[in-house]
Amino acid sequence: MGTGILRGPVLPGRVVDGGRRPEVFRPDIQALRAVAVGLVVLNHLWPARLTGGYVGVDVFFVISGFLINSHLLREHAGTGRIRLAKFYARRVRRLLPAAFLVLAVVVSAACFLMPFPRWESTAHEAIASALYWENWLLAANSVDYSALTQSASLTQHYWSLSVEEQFYLFWPLLLLLLFKIRVRRARLIGIAVVGLASLGFSVWFTEAAKSQAYFVTPGRVWEFAIGALLAFAGAKAVLPKIAANLASLAGLAAIVGAALLFDDQTAFPGATALLPAVGTGLVILAGAGQSRQWHTPLSSSPPVQWLGNVSYSLYLWHWPLIVLAPFAFPRASDAGMLTWPLKVGVVAAALAAAYLSKRFVEDPTRNLPLLSRTTGRTFAAMAAGMIVVCGAAGGLTWTYQRHADEAARDVAAESASPCHAASALAPGNACADRFGPARTVAMGPANRYYAPPEDCPPPLAQYATSDGTKTTTRCDFSGGAPAPTVVWLVGDSHAQQWQAPVLSIARKNHWLLYTSYLGGCPFAEVKATGYDKPLPGGDRRCTAWTKSMTGAIAQTRPAYVFTSFFGRHEPADDHSGRSQTEQYRDGLNSYWSQWTAAGAKVLVLADPPLNGLVRSPDCVVLNPNDPQPCAVPRSVAQPEDPLAAAARASADPNVLLIDLTDYFCDREQCYAVVGKVSVYYDSTHLNQEYSLSLEPMITAAAGIPG
Repeated sequence: MGTGILRGPVLPGRVVDGGRRPEVFRPDIQALRAVAVGLVVLNHLWPARLTGGYVGVDVFFVISGFLINSHLLREHAGTGRIRLAKFYARRVRRLLPAAFLVLAVVVSAACFLMPFPRWESTAHEAIASALYWENWLLAANSVDYSALTQSASLTQHYWSLSVEEQFYLFWPLLLLLLFKIRVRRARLIGIAVVGLASLGFSVWFTEAAKSQAYFVTPGRVWEFAIGALLAFAGAKAVLPKIAANLASLAGLAAIVGAALLFDDQTAFPGATALLPAVGTGLVILAGAGQSRQWHTPLSSSPPVQWLGNVSYSLYLWHWPLIVLAPFAFPRASDAGMLTWPLKVGVVAAALAAAYLSKRFVEDPTRNLPLLSRTTGRTFAAMAAGMIVVCGAAGGLTWTYQRHADEAARDVAAESASPCHAASALAPGNACADRFGPARTVAMGPANRYYAPPEDCPPPLAQYATSDGTKTTTRCDFSGGAPAPTVVWLVGDSHAQQWQAPVLSIARKNHWLLYTSYLGGCPFAEVKATGYDKPLPGGDRRCTAWTKSMTGAIAQTRPAYVFTSFFGRHEPADDHSGRSQTEQYRDGLNSYWSQWTAAGAKVLVLADPPLNGLVRSPDCVVLNPNDPQPCAVPRSVAQPEDPLAAAARASADPNVLLIDLTDYFCDREQCYAVVGKVSVYYDSTHLNQEYSLSLEPMITAAAGIPG
């Protein structure tokens, strides 16, 4: 959050002797920072109640733009220049000590409290955060479909700090160019042009790729530019008292309204972010005259000012404490979910950590003589801090790999047991404690459902999507047979989670197997609108790909087509008002009929019971000795699935539904551990070890020679 929430808002006043400006304290901005950090913390703890609290970050960006430009203007007015080295050194001393401290604690806490599969991603993101590149890493991961369902990381909140640091790198250079222009209005126009360009990019990119748009720096510069324009306006922007009161009231209403009305489906940032950003600008503008306002008794009160003063440290500490709390206090959590007492404890711990960090780290190092005497020492200390954090993260990665190798050996050793995984629920198999503790609760590389098969060549370019995404792999196990049996496994990642058993069956039967996946894409002739939530204009890439692939599959004249997808959370809308089941029934039969006409048997793999939507994805990890709290009623865990419903209703004798629900559930409940194996890899996908254990059941249900 940088300058926007780090130090007290001490700003230049009007120009006096020598061209210098006396510093003026702005308690209204301090209070605005308290509001912003409060919105973020409440949103992270109670996301269903304060659905748009994430706009607090946008408030910080505008504040940062205002404060940093105010200080740069003061320096230029007093000295006639901007000393970049000293500017960057001040940023380093103010921001990095506390940030590095939290990263060091995070790496250590991950090692002692979290399961080893979380170590690798934690280490990678700690390095990215230390180098202030976290926002770009998260943007890249948001494109990687397999990364979308991973659990929250300990340092993902550093993305906003990365955006600010990147802004601080280039913005002073822009100001130096603008200061060469002697006309004040031209400077304002220059900032406005940069801001409008950024806003235009943000609007376009939010519609094109919302997940990535949230993190990338070019789409956020316009928010800093709003603050910069206010700083450049200076004393000319002072409002009359009545107008100032109305402006601050409207501004706070805009911020709070956005926090209450926005949610995860809001097209954000884009044009929607104008509401909290402009609202923040109005509050800053209203306080330019330093007159008493309607909110002054509350905003200037000691608790509010104290919260604003520690807001930077509070932002740094609160998120890792939220993520770590269930691991540190598993008995106090509700199957991995934070309870009210635990949430209150997190708030108290975060406030205490914020105070201690501010008191003993931020304030002392900001003016530490050892560092402040020369900029070289400051930058040397920065490099040393980065090396320490990256070194610790590298050590965590090395330790992770040792545990991953050991876990892979354990998986291989246990797979032959007659009561292993799904076999424990086979009819007539009297296995003791079928739903008891898992042998290992940590999901490492050996459990990745999306692991590419080592004995298959890289994906083909032939079946790529319109944007060039390669979707299809050709695995030839026929041994060079002139007319091999052709088989396809197609769908989204919920088809991919079945690839381990299908690959095993293909190897044993010497098939020519094609695997073809497009994440978040229902393989049906429907108007797909986007994974989990509607997208503006629908998902045309998905719709075009499935249509072209259907014909391509039919042309290979396959013997079998395995298909599956997450139809329960991949909505379709043809604007007919029909139910999802009806739309999918017609759309699936349209594709399936083309395959059966080509001589194929269509094997529909019913989706497994839900996981992350009905229990905490970390439930098994947090209950390693007794996974029974993770059991969920069958009616809740396995609601109606349009894919399975369409297969049941099909009149085509060559369409067969393979429903393996009885290997996840008994008559009453569905389980997260079966046969000493964790069923799920992440919030929505199967553990590869468990999926592979279902191979005999798939073979038998499909009537395939075993």
